[in-house]
Amino acid sequence: MEQRAVSYLHRHTPTIVSLILLLMAGFFSKFYEGPAQGWANDSLAGLFYVIFWCVLAAFFLPRVKPIKIVVGVLVITCCLECLQLWHPPVLEDLRRSFLGRALLGTSFVWSDFPYYLAGSTIGWLWIVRLRRVESRLG
Repeated sequence: MEQRAVSYLHRHTPTIVSLILLLMAGFFSKFYEGPAQGWANDSLAGLFYVIFWCVLAAFFLPRVKPIKIVVGVLVITCCLECLQLWHPPVLEDLRRSFLGRALLGTSFVWSDFPYYLAGSTIGWLWIVRLRRVESRLG
């Protein structure tokens, strides 16, 4: 049993490392201060957000085709963006915390959609590559 867990972790090390790096890049872009700060904090962070969720979903759904994963993440992300137009008390309460703001967002912006699409495209490429690498490790 223990050997099986070690083997599983070894095989999925590239995905685990990817998730850690994407999480770090997302936080860095969210808290970046300097030139193009607004773009990095909002648009670039959105790109990393989508890639992260694509890779995380692929980790938990190894038998699902990458295209289905990225389309699902893209649809959910776009729905969350549109949900930012709605301000009922329960959502406003959730948005007061950092985690709520990070997951739900606070304000609707049309220009985020191209970054979500780009993030999904990169996410698809990332998943395909990870699966190739991990199949060689398995």
